[in-house]
Amino acid sequence: MKLKHYLRLAYESFINKFLKGYFSTFNIIKGLGIAIILSFFIYSAYLGYSSKLLNTILGLLCIYLLLSCKQKILSWSGFFVGIFWFYWIALSFKYYGFVYMEPLIMLLIAAVYFLFFWILSYPKNPFIRAVLLLFASYVHPFEFSWFKPELIFTQSYIGIQKWQFAIVLFAISSFVYLYKNREMKPLYFLILAPTVFAFQPQINIQKPPFSIYLYDQKLPQDIKWNPRYTNQIISKNFQAINRAINENKKMIILNESAFPLFLNRKKELLKRLKNFSKKIIIVTGALRADKDSFYNSTYYFINGKIKIADKVVLVPFGEKIPLPNFLVKIINRLFFDGASDFKTAKEPTVIDINGIKFTNAICYEATEDIIYKKHTPFVIAVSNNAWFTPSIEPTLQNILIRFYAKKYNTTIIHAANMGISGIF
Repeated sequence: MKLKHYLRLAYESFINKFLKGYFSTFNIIKGLGIAIILSFFIYSAYLGYSSKLLNTILGLLCIYLLLSCKQKILSWSGFFVGIFWFYWIALSFKYYGFVYMEPLIMLLIAAVYFLFFWILSYPKNPFIRAVLLLFASYVHPFEFSWFKPELIFTQSYIGIQKWQFAIVLFAISSFVYLYKNREMKPLYFLILAPTVFAFQPQINIQKPPFSIYLYDQKLPQDIKWNPRYTNQIISKNFQAINRAINENKKMIILNESAFPLFLNRKKELLKRLKNFSKKIIIVTGALRADKDSFYNSTYYFINGKIKIADKVVLVPFGEKIPLPNFLVKIINRLFFDGASDFKTAKEPTVIDINGIKFTNAICYEATEDIIYKKHTPFVIAVSNNAWFTPSIEPTLQNILIRFYAKKYNTTIIHAANMGISGIF
């Protein structure tokens, strides 16, 4: 009887403290509202409208809410942030024949960020929360690193360096602490004054030393890898190269896997590209095969010679499975016909072009710190965003690229298929 009594008490405690607390309509709606504010800078950029002033105000408001709101509310904010920021991850599953998994993947992502925000908001002390937020960008669920709280300030008047973010967090956590302890004074709001030192001065952009043609391709994913269209795709690539030559450009950059094949095995195609490279420098993405190993690579054709840069950081659950080996084999067998993960280079490749050094980056790795540790003045990045379009993924990637350009004072030259190409 005592056991039944204790079990009943435990059940009632779970219902009252967890289900009724976390699943109240008020907490869910308020959490949704905070998630909308946290996601505004992405969706406004996606719609072609981005205001530095509005992003600054809403960014500061976001930090205040994250440091002051209750854990139950912020956990739901994390749930909706997981969907608003990363729902597009699930879209790629349709290309593997698993459309039915898309809602399940979205819910899994939402659940991960529900837990993530639950941990971030566990301390009630705003200063401890501020410390957790400061280092939150170093926590990568399943090795996926695109959630960075500092991103909210990328297109604002606030800087994105850690020391600038720390100033903002300290000022607002002090504000929250004094407010909660009812220590209101006439000059109370002066506690926010240090945020002035976090403002970002204008940065002068270093332009590439020669004219570049970016091939802004719009090729859907279901066509890109369909063998029926390979010859047509190759033909259009050479049309773009000819246009660049006619416009007197010194370099053309085609996107990731612009040639959707193992280019190092196509001798005639390589010979043709080498010949064209005597008129213009050609940079293009393609696959590379070395015995039983496969690489996602960028090929540089310069004055009739080839240099190849292999990818260093693979996309989690796209090019590699970030799980123990025994699970990797099971997942690859069940979902990817037994295919193995791509192989990687040991470090980023630096290419010297006419005395100017460029670091190579392929899609996801253009948003990873390791690429910028080489400290070259320029990064050449190629991407294929067709896996996730239409969605906000190209916009989020573009914001991240701008973030890293600011963080490392580097000029990033980006050519993307179904994405946002440009010099940032």
